[in-house]
Amino acid sequence: MKPTLVLVGRPNVGKSTLFNRLTRTRDAIVADIPGLTRDRHYGHGKIGLKPYLVVDTGGFEPVVKSGILHAMARQTLQAVDEADVVLFVVDGRKGLAPHDKIIAEQLRKTGRKILLVVNKTEGMQTSIITSEFHELGLGDPCAVSALHGDHIADLIDLALADYPYEEDADAQQAKHPRIAIVGRPNVGKSTLINSLLGEERVIAFDQPGTTRDSIYIDFEYDQRSYTLIDTAGLRRRGKVLETLEKFSVVKTLQSIEEANLVILVLDAKEGISDQDAHIAGFILETGRALVVAINKWDSLDDYQRDVIKREFARRLAFLDFASLHYISALYGRGLKALMPSVDTAYAAAMAHIPTPRLTRAMLAAVSKQPPPRGGMSRPKMRYAHQGGSNPPLIIVHGSMLGHVPATYRRYLENTFRTVFGLKGTPLRVEFRTGHNPYADKKAPPPSEQEARRAHSRRRRNRKQYGR
Repeated sequence: MKPTLVLVGRPNVGKSTLFNRLTRTRDAIVADIPGLTRDRHYGHGKIGLKPYLVVDTGGFEPVVKSGILHAMARQTLQAVDEADVVLFVVDGRKGLAPHDKIIAEQLRKTGRKILLVVNKTEGMQTSIITSEFHELGLGDPCAVSALHGDHIADLIDLALADYPYEEDADAQQAKHPRIAIVGRPNVGKSTLINSLLGEERVIAFDQPGTTRDSIYIDFEYDQRSYTLIDTAGLRRRGKVLETLEKFSVVKTLQSIEEANLVILVLDAKEGISDQDAHIAGFILETGRALVVAINKWDSLDDYQRDVIKREFARRLAFLDFASLHYISALYGRGLKALMPSVDTAYAAAMAHIPTPRLTRAMLAAVSKQPPPRGGMSRPKMRYAHQGGSNPPLIIVHGSMLGHVPATYRRYLENTFRTVFGLKGTPLRVEFRTGHNPYADKKAPPPSEQEARRAHSRRRRNRKQYGR
């Protein structure tokens, strides 16, 4: 097992910057705004031969007993319970704050190993800047600069001193499906993740925009491993005004591109909106496998359910390849059939189809419905092979394929999807016309004898036809 390092501290002391430094990524959003991080954010790191797990937490407010700050504090305490080492981060430039004393007292009660990390000490004398933090009674402070990387290696060595390297630690990290949970704000994405996990892993609050960052969560379901990605809600571009929300939108779009599969969550109470169609269109453009979950289904009567079904069929008809589920994330209803659909869509997205089978399926489709003529001749399709996966890419070779219309391309896509059972994933068909070896060659000039024959034919035609 990898040792787990949990970052704890009051808001805006640089925990997310330190998280990015320890994981050598830019996964956590960093801005000079207190309270930016709200959920637990996990990442993997490695120094030398020692791997470790890092957990970023929101600003710790243990004295608040209600609201979203209380939910953030509860998330932090849950992370501390999982920690092997707690990195208590304080701000070296602002000095020791009363809030730091409250957090130190709270952490001391947990019984975990605690390292005091004095951040933002670049360009300052270490002995002077750390002296006042001895008052916390947590041992010698470790002065670092997360922004510039000063003394980060020393901090990791100190944190991992009691945890030797296990040779099979990296081998245990197998690749598994990455599933992005995507939708408009306040449709129940975080509630769905908590229901699947069976615990309050991310903050689910009745307030749009609660989730700001993309949170990666490893979990097991029915003895299979997955990574869930909780994302920020996507609003219409005209309503995204704050810089912070723009960062959240970018992270969400990046998460869709990095995922293998997307669960698009729709709000049954709010109906199918234009924004839902825009989000679905972006998922389709990226080529990600898709499962659609219409949430809050239990709050509708029969007439409202019929209206939602007709709206979905009318406005999201281009998602006919995806499995559709009616769920209640709050009460856990309809979730048993959700994960089997995820497995089916992931298998379809990663499918590898032999070239002979693809060619036979293509020739059967052409025999049943030939492509329309393009000019004086009809396009000829000779063979097909797979050019990639996630989404599956099928390349068709032949001649005159530049004249194949989009309608016939969709016909081939539907044929391949039906023949090979590719449920839940977009499918792309690409046409490649073979090179004509004689296209660039000029005809040789006629010989003297051929020229005389052509002249004679022209004279006979003029006499016969009067021209």
